[in-house]
Amino acid sequence: MIGIVLGLALLVFLAYKGYSIIWVAPVSAMVVALTGGLSLLPAYTDTYMQGLVDFAKSWLPMFLLGAIFGKAMEVTGAAHSVAKKLSSMIGAQRAILAVIISCGILVYGGISLFVVVFAIYPIAVSLFREADLPRRLIPGCIACGAFTFSMTAFPGNPQLNNIIPTKYFGTNAMSGPVMGIAGGLVMLVGGYLWLSYRAKKMTAAGEHFDEPDNIKESASEDLPNPLLSVVPLLIVVASLNVLPMWIAFPEDKKSTYAIIIALLLGIAASVLLNLRNLKDIIGAVSEGANGSVMAIMNTSAAVGFGTVVKAAPGFAVLTKAVLGIKASPLISEALAVTLLAGATGSSSGGMGIALEALGPKYMEMATSLNIDPGAFHRVASIASGGLDSLPHCGAVITLLAVAGMTHKKSYADIGMVTCVIPIVATVVVVAMGMMGIV
Repeated sequence: MIGIVLGLALLVFLAYKGYSIIWVAPVSAMVVALTGGLSLLPAYTDTYMQGLVDFAKSWLPMFLLGAIFGKAMEVTGAAHSVAKKLSSMIGAQRAILAVIISCGILVYGGISLFVVVFAIYPIAVSLFREADLPRRLIPGCIACGAFTFSMTAFPGNPQLNNIIPTKYFGTNAMSGPVMGIAGGLVMLVGGYLWLSYRAKKMTAAGEHFDEPDNIKESASEDLPNPLLSVVPLLIVVASLNVLPMWIAFPEDKKSTYAIIIALLLGIAASVLLNLRNLKDIIGAVSEGANGSVMAIMNTSAAVGFGTVVKAAPGFAVLTKAVLGIKASPLISEALAVTLLAGATGSSSGGMGIALEALGPKYMEMATSLNIDPGAFHRVASIASGGLDSLPHCGAVITLLAVAGMTHKKSYADIGMVTCVIPIVATVVVVAMGMMGIV
């Protein structure tokens, strides 16, 4: 047990210091293996690598196609066009809400949150300049829109956090719709109110907009029509949720096949609507493919660590303790997913570890206790977006780097909207699930 805690602590510390998870995860896993009485070489070459490879095998198509789709939307200017239109409709006087909603719609449409960060930041700077709001609040606004309700809560979204549970519970992307909408609204409204409060407090303290030195805005006249630009996003979401009703996919591959086809249709729509940028799109395919390899390797490395933890004797004690909670199994699921997502700094990685180890048991409980599997699906998805955004999270580090900010300047707001408020949302959906409101 102590070894597992030490391994987790080492993983968090080294990741927070900015070291690559590619080597940090196996080193931390070997600490767990050594203290757990496992043979080091087999623990690395067999146990760790098997966990890494299994995750990559299952999810590489989604990472690959999602990255390509996001890059296609980025290089054609479509993502920027949609965001700019939304921002102009909402107005600079509501700059915070404009940034949150723009990020949320792009992420809900299937664009990688990393792409969204780069696409939205220049627009956010323009809005905050006009509203004379402190620029250090921008990372919190982007994180609220991209890392919370649109990624984990609202039903029907094609992000990995909403797809992974389907493998374990036989559910689909629309599962737990009432819980998802309720949890999403807690994160959206709660995040907006917090950021608005912070903006007023900063302004009252005499803070104003400060010009960045790393901004690169796209020329607005080169952007495609925003109505056409939103079509690929709509196609991805609609295809993901409609195709399984039209096509008899194998039951165990239903969501996997649906998301692959949905992303392919989205990529095709991006190409057809932007043929004048065909050369750029071909380049984006390569760039997106290359980027997806690093993204899935980072997540798979974290899952490999979890596989070694699972093999250590202490994990049986942890599992027994979690499953032995004298309350609804939805509570133990929420705790397991939240804690592992926090330890790995990855929402999908932490969820993958938790459900790989405990998913079958929760499915048995769902059957024996007559609990809707959709409740387990939605709790896992929302819980994965709680502690995953601790300071060592790769997405947080990337966001701060793009915005030219430090943890000291901006993390307090990021932590509130991506950790504290999502945990409140998790409590809400767990309570709803226990009452049978799914």
